[in-house]
Amino acid sequence: MALDRIKARMEQIRIQADESSAKVDELTAKVKLLEQANLAKEQEITSLTHKNSTHEADVEKLEATNKDLKEQLDHIRMSSNQSEALQRRLQILEEEAEEADKNIRETNDKLRQTDVKAGHYERKVQALESARDQWEEKYEEMSKKYAQAKKELEDIQTEIGNM
Repeated sequence: MALDRIKARMEQIRIQADESSAKVDELTAKVKLLEQANLAKEQEITSLTHKNSTHEADVEKLEATNKDLKEQLDHIRMSSNQSEALQRRLQILEEEAEEADKNIRETNDKLRQTDVKAGHYERKVQALESARDQWEEKYEEMSKKYAQAKKELEDIQTEIGNM
């Protein structure tokens, strides 16, 4: 009767140990997937940060070009002895200034969008890191439970061996 109970208990502990081992394997796989996703998001953030700095450099160039073009336009307007060729040049410069303004607006819009995306991905990375930390805590708890169950099984086997 007692031997049957011990055998049943050992079988129960064996089943729990197998379940714990499977859960540890599953959690380890999930941690790896989360780490890979985290790395991909970090790379994407790095890429977006690089794009952001490139866009900022483009904005600065376009603003400098715009400023130069406007100065040229002002200088042309101050001249009173301009010919038709200069009037055509003035028209070209105005179109270039408008194009530069358009490019600046587009670049600024892209810059804002990139900033929003970077913020979004930073929040995602933080959430993934938090989830990873939770999975690691669960893994550690399961490892402790597994070790405790294993010790109990060894204790029972020792008691059976001493009988």
